[in-house]
Amino acid sequence: MSVDLHSHVLHGIDDGPPRLEGSIDILRAARDDGISRIAATPHVRDDHPTRPEQMEAGVDELNALDLGVEVLRGGELDVEYASRLDDETLRRFGLGGNPSLLLLEFPYVGWPLRLRELVFDLTVRGYTLLLAHPERNREVQADPERLRELVDAGVFVQLTAASVDGRLGGRTAACARTLLGSGLAHVLASDAHAPSIRAVGLQAAADALGDAALAEWLTSAVPAALVAGEAPPARPTRRGRRFLRRV
Repeated sequence: MSVDLHSHVLHGIDDGPPRLEGSIDILRAARDDGISRIAATPHVRDDHPTRPEQMEAGVDELNALDLGVEVLRGGELDVEYASRLDDETLRRFGLGGNPSLLLLEFPYVGWPLRLRELVFDLTVRGYTLLLAHPERNREVQADPERLRELVDAGVFVQLTAASVDGRLGGRTAACARTLLGSGLAHVLASDAHAPSIRAVGLQAAADALGDAALAEWLTSAVPAALVAGEAPPARPTRRGRRFLRRV
């Protein structure tokens, strides 16, 4: 069963579903997609200054419905915004309930000027960092190797399922292929906002990889290890020449 570490399943908080019915639809889609645990990661940034108690209450509400998918705590934190939060608040936003694991939002436009400094500071503060969807950023698309310094420093990278299977366009899919081929991607997640907007689709993305062992590593083994606070297992050796279908 898969572990989805990035979703906007909570209703009425950010740009996810406005009502409870939308949250229920996402959870049912996740269950049908083979997901056993899904992290609720509302935006935490200037335009969506989500408070941890909002996230926690939303998670408790959805788990009480018992829809067959466990909803985990989390947040998608803007890196600048996160640097201004105290450790108590950051730990409450810990991804999957792991207080030392943070999901950082990578912007769609531009390379953050202080990214290296901010990542270093958060690492020194004791956090493990998972970088959300850098393949959708034009700067990364132009030069995916820019991420290597961060990865070498211990940062993990999460790709969006819709990037991998081509739903977000050819340029984004090409960047996802490059990051996977270069060993610069570690987690595949939905970033689901609604059943029809960046829908869950983990299985479709896993199928697009054309490598069952790699798909399991990206959607289950690595996410589960990160949530547990453990070192992820080694990436499986690729068999054959192709591991990702071109779109």
